[in-house]
Amino acid sequence: MLSIDEIKQLIELIDESTLDEFELETKDSKILLKKNKTVVTQAVQETAVVAPVQAAPVAPVQAAAPQVEASAAEDANLELITSPMVGTFYASASPEDANFVSVGSKVSAQSVVCIVEAMKLFNEITADIDGEIAEILVSSGELVEFGQPLFKVRKK
Repeated sequence: MLSIDEIKQLIELIDESTLDEFELETKDSKILLKKNKTVVTQAVQETAVVAPVQAAPVAPVQAAAPQVEASAAEDANLELITSPMVGTFYASASPEDANFVSVGSKVSAQSVVCIVEAMKLFNEITADIDGEIAEILVSSGELVEFGQPLFKVRKK
């Protein structure tokens, strides 16, 4: 038989996860947990308004193109470090410690970049790539999903 504290922990874990339903059955008890999901649908009716408009000459814009090309080239040099599990993201080993990495930190494939806590287990997440941290995409204490991007790394 599960204790009230164990049931509370199960409820919290299910609530933080992407699961919609959880069932546990033993020889003397059975527990079924379901999330309440409200689905809201909204119908939108499109209305076209046609009015005579006099067209003004438009000058070609070319200044924005180099920025788009530079951004695309930069994105090609960036890799994502994603969460391997659902859990809570921690940027440091404890609140008193410094963060594992910050923007501009050099990392190697074996570098620990954060911890993801799942079911009271603290899992060290490594970079798995050599490079430099370009952007940190989540905050410490934030819940993360499986496959959610955590960091952008500029490859060496």
